[in-house]
Amino acid sequence: MKPIYQITTFSKYLFLLLFNGHLEQPNNHSTVFLKIRRGCFILCLFSICLSCKNKSENTPQQDTPAWIDKVGAENAIIKDTVYFVNDFGGIGDGKTINTEAIQKAIDKCAENGGGTIAFKPGTYLSGSIFIKKNIHFKIGKNVTILGSQDINDYKEIDTRVAGIEMKWPAALINVSNQENVIIDGEGLIDGQGKVFWDYYWDLRKNEYEPKGLRWIVDYDAKRPRTILISDSKNIALKDLNIQKAGFWTVHVLYSEKITVDGLIIKNNIGGHGPSTDGIDIDSSKWVLIQNCDIDCNDDNFCLKAGRDWDGQRVNRPTEYVVIRNCIARKGAGLFTLGSETAGSIRHVYVSNIKGLGTSNGLNIKSALTRGGTVEDISLQNIQMDSVKTFVKISMNWNPSYSYSKLPEGYDIDSIPIHWKKLLKEVPASKGIPTFKNISLSNIDVKGAEKAMNVKGLENSIIENISLNDVHIEAKTAGGISYSKDWNLENVSIKTEDKSEITLNNTEGIHFNTP
Repeated sequence: MKPIYQITTFSKYLFLLLFNGHLEQPNNHSTVFLKIRRGCFILCLFSICLSCKNKSENTPQQDTPAWIDKVGAENAIIKDTVYFVNDFGGIGDGKTINTEAIQKAIDKCAENGGGTIAFKPGTYLSGSIFIKKNIHFKIGKNVTILGSQDINDYKEIDTRVAGIEMKWPAALINVSNQENVIIDGEGLIDGQGKVFWDYYWDLRKNEYEPKGLRWIVDYDAKRPRTILISDSKNIALKDLNIQKAGFWTVHVLYSEKITVDGLIIKNNIGGHGPSTDGIDIDSSKWVLIQNCDIDCNDDNFCLKAGRDWDGQRVNRPTEYVVIRNCIARKGAGLFTLGSETAGSIRHVYVSNIKGLGTSNGLNIKSALTRGGTVEDISLQNIQMDSVKTFVKISMNWNPSYSYSKLPEGYDIDSIPIHWKKLLKEVPASKGIPTFKNISLSNIDVKGAEKAMNVKGLENSIIENISLNDVHIEAKTAGGISYSKDWNLENVSIKTEDKSEITLNNTEGIHFNTP
């Protein structure tokens, strides 16, 4: 019998420090280099933590929230019985479609009360598979799971995508309405996503944008996620290597007690795919993300809670989330909140993160039809290098995507249901989002293009924001508007153009610079 991954704290990292090596990308099928890389990754992060701690010994720090030890998957018992996919007709030649064989192995394992699903070395092409409760799905050394490039190999399911519930292709690997599942291994999951990237860009540029349909193309261009955890509890993703997602890489939806630990995500191989987010937590709670390294072409780590009328109908928050000891490389946001904020996002703790070249450090975005509240957000011990903007906050984000308008010539009665959901009017009183009670402490930013780009609204002021021991080097300072009650303690901003933060329609912005 084996336990689901128990969440430990510092002792886990001390063990990993025993490994030594370099930070080059490993061969995905090399156990030795994988361990070396992960060991050095933790050693690097541990050094960052010590550096941040020493630098800020004389600076008051916030206490960690009382709920922090409650996040993540809990203990569970999984049988030791192993079911090899190859015994159910699986062929690892990289050409044979193995969806049915893998599902047969899963179903038999579940029928017998659970156990481990394993593969003999090889490359296994597959469409959507659905993992069931009490199963350890192991992608071992010298095993590659290839996502099919035929969208018809991904069964359409009832799900939520980009904030609305609709029919959409299932992910490559799905955990839906299940509990007590482990997915791990030293092999590779390759989404082979470029065909879906190209499909999206062609549809958007050559058909939808010319027709005034930019707002709906992301929903009509159906693409597979790599991993979906939906309506589930006690699920652990551990030490996975994932690349070239067709759409979002890991989507955690309507779930609780989830651990995502040690994932290496590389989506910028062979191109830059649209919407290839790293990890999206969507209307879920008690989630732990740690020791992950993400290189993608959209948000690296992102929290969501539904959009517009449909998101307010569902009205489920994302809350009690911890993200720690991670690296964000290329992407749209080291840490993003939104733009889907309808159900609210709260009680979030982010610490010991390094951003290397991602577009924005803290990125909070919403729109005038989203609604919801973003509050009780804490970021501590963060290092950023070569980001575009340290803090970017917008309540009117990406209008051509955020606001739906049916062009002339379309009959409202004959359009798809998901179009109607996005077109359903949200009263102004319910559409305005609220951002408040956000703290950032012990943060170093180098090589940024802009320090701050913060834009509230006249009828929704961004309030109660604290920055403590924050040091920024940027080309220009940027500005803060429609905000109040900000406390900036020991904050330095050095700019190439010698500019200072501009304040517009603000009150109670208190600077205490070193």
